[in-house]
Amino acid sequence: MLRYRELIKVERLFRNAKTLLETRPIYHQTDAAIRGHVFCSFLALVLAKALEERLAARGVEAEWADILTDIDRMQEIEVEQDGKRLMLRTPASGCAGKVFQAVGVALPPNVRELTPSPQPKPIQTGDPSKSTQVECYAPRIRP
Repeated sequence: MLRYRELIKVERLFRNAKTLLETRPIYHQTDAAIRGHVFCSFLALVLAKALEERLAARGVEAEWADILTDIDRMQEIEVEQDGKRLMLRTPASGCAGKVFQAVGVALPPNVRELTPSPQPKPIQTGDPSKSTQVECYAPRIRP
């Protein structure tokens, strides 16, 4: 009987996920793509179940739609003012804060100062007498 209840939960999770994420049928061309899709779907179910268990252990009652909506509302933007670079984040509203606490994720402060980005240095290439310069920029990784 317990396995049957788990099967019902799995089917409900798939149905809810497909509805919330507005998925459509996916037609794969190769066995590897099918295996990858099944793996990702199974991983999503395992993670959803783990999150559900952690929320229940903390006494947090939240619907998937509410969790997704509240997390989707969170935004972060980088601004520069008076020579300072700042990262601004919206507060975690609704159940989002409780969800992050339940899984042990500490959110960064709503306002934090970033270190100044180093100025890229031109790199000389080829024959130095021709003074060909190429500017290379490394992608910036947010802390």
